[in-house]
This record gives sequence, C-alpha cells and structure tokens, in this order.
Amino acid sequence: MTHLPVIAADLIAIAILTFAVYFPRHHRRDLVVAFLGVNVGVLAVATTLGSSTIGAGLGLGLFGVLSIIRLRSDEIAQHEVAYYFAALALGLLSGLEQTLTGLTVALMALIVATLFVGDHPRLFSKHRSQSMRLDVAYVDETALRLHLEPLLGGRVTNLLVKEVDLVNDTTLVEVRYKVEPTPVRHEDVSHLATRVRA
Repeated sequence: MTHLPVIAADLIAIAILTFAVYFPRHHRRDLVVAFLGVNVGVLAVATTLGSSTIGAGLGLGLFGVLSIIRLRSDEIAQHEVAYYFAALALGLLSGLEQTLTGLTVALMALIVATLFVGDHPRLFSKHRSQSMRLDVAYVDETALRLHLEPLLGGRVTNLLVKEVDLVNDTTLVEVRYKVEPTPVRHEDVSHLATRVRA
C-alpha cells in the first residue's frame, strides 16, 4: 500500500506530460501510446526490482539498457527523444521509491516543467530547420546562402550541404534559419487580388 501514492504521482505526471504538454503541441497519437507504455512498463519493473533483494543497482542498469535502445521502426525527432527519456525517468524514479517524498514530487515536477519550457512553441519561435533539395548544383556556399534566404523568407544562420550532384544538377542541404518579417509590397497585394478575382 505504501507504493500507491508514488504510483499515483507518476501516473499524474505522465498524464500531464503526455496529454497536456506533448500531444497539444505535436499531435502524434502513436507516440502518446509509446510514452504511456514506456512509463508504466518501467514503473512496474522498477517497483518490482526496488522491492526485491536485487536492489536498485539493477534498476539503474535497466534504465541504462533502455536508454541505448534505438527505435528503428519509425523516425523520431530530437524533442521526441527527450519525451521518451522523461517518460523513462518518471517511471524509474517512481518505481524505485518506496514512499512518496517531497523530493520525489519535486523531481517529477522538475522533469515535466523542463519539457514544458524547453519545448514551448514561443521559445525561439522564429528559428526553423529545413532539409531541401534544390534543382541547382551549388558548390559555392555564399551563392547557396543568397539563393536560400529569399526562398525561406529569413536569414540563414547555418547550413550543411549533404550532397551535390553535378550530373543531375541538384543540391541536398540542411538549413537552419531565422524567419524575418518582410514588408508587403503594394504590387504583391494587387497581384494576389487579381488572382483571387480570376
């Protein structure tokens, strides 16, 4: 019975992290299931290990093993990896604790708050990342930068050329940029209005 408060605290924390932080921002239903399953699974195993004579050492080893598993079935972004680690950490933290303490609650709140702030849409909201395949083979980085900035409507902060195909005349580039507002010209508005009327 002593485990019930800490289990309840874990379920509340993972519910907030998944349903109040992650899903409203990214809308991936499949990862909701994954986060919940990972958290509850780790919680169950860690609770069993923590209450046995095996001790917490094996539980920490389990966390280490789980942390190096590479999910090959689908590509996930770096922020989604962070949510996976948070789900693992919440489950392990709850499972290895025998009773609910102020420190446990504080650490759970810290994990959820960190993801809430770090993944907030308003944090660096103008900074974007894009992989692009261009129909021109660029070997000059300056020319590539000058070509990309008008297309993206912002200032290129970093770019990495992954492939230049001189035969097919293409360039594959990963570009990071900051969106900068451009003034709307009168002729652009007139042209758009003409297209709408047409």
